[in-house]
Formats: sequence, C-alpha cells, structure tokens
Amino acid sequence: MTLLEFFIEVAGTYVSTLAFGVLINIPRRALNFGGWIGVLGFLLYRFTVLSGGGYVVGNLLGAFAIGVASLQAARIKKMPMILFNIPALVPLVPGGQAYQMIKNFALGQNATAFVFMMQVVMISGSIAFGFLLSELVNRVQQRAWRHRR
Repeated sequence: MTLLEFFIEVAGTYVSTLAFGVLINIPRRALNFGGWIGVLGFLLYRFTVLSGGGYVVGNLLGAFAIGVASLQAARIKKMPMILFNIPALVPLVPGGQAYQMIKNFALGQNATAFVFMMQVVMISGSIAFGFLLSELVNRVQQRAWRHRR
C-alpha cells in the first residue's frame, strides 16, 4: 500500500462517516467528531488486518476504540454518545461479506454462502463485543472518578 492509497482510504472513511451522519440527521456540531472517530476505528482495524491480526480482531479493536472515543466526545460536546457511535461504525460494517452471502444463497452455492455467513456473524459479534468492552472500560473509569472525589 502506497502513501497515496493510505490517504485516499482515510479520506474516504472520513467522508463516508460524515455522509452517513448527514443521512441519519446527526446534528452538525457532532459530525466532525463522528468522522474522526470513524477514522480512528478504521485505522485500528486496518493496521490490525495488515499486521496479520485478522478481520475479527481488527473489528473488535476498531469497535472498542469507537466506543471509548465516543464517550469522550459525548462528554466534550455534551451530547448523547450514540450520535458519535452510529456513524463511526459505517467503515466496520461487513457489507461486502453480507452481499456475497446473499448472492451465493441466491445462486444455490450454499457452501460458499455459509462461509460468508460465518464471516458476517463473527465480524458482527466482534463489533458487539468491542462495544461491550468499551462500555466496561467506561464504567470502570466513571467509578474511578467517583472514588477520586
């Protein structure tokens, strides 16, 4: 991957996150943070995959970073966390695998479709587990702040 390709991927990720945020009516003042949080999650995912970590671990780390960063952005902007979470997830969604799964089921290639279905299930589960872990970290952080006072 060249440096130009890397910058194109980052710019595409940022724009797609912003576009999805506009599509679902995220307030303007949350769009920029949501875009950068999406880029952060995608970069963690991409670097994990490129270093041999696999798609599932990459999505887990990306979703975890999105969850933690979304809480911080929500505190800074004094807005609900979900306004940052939902658009930032767009780069991690396994849309290509889901498309291949449906296409292969429609063509009667059930064995290939099942392989893609397992990928979709594992990636979706890792995204959900990444959010679960980020919520756990956020709650532990909140308790630490309360005990510090």
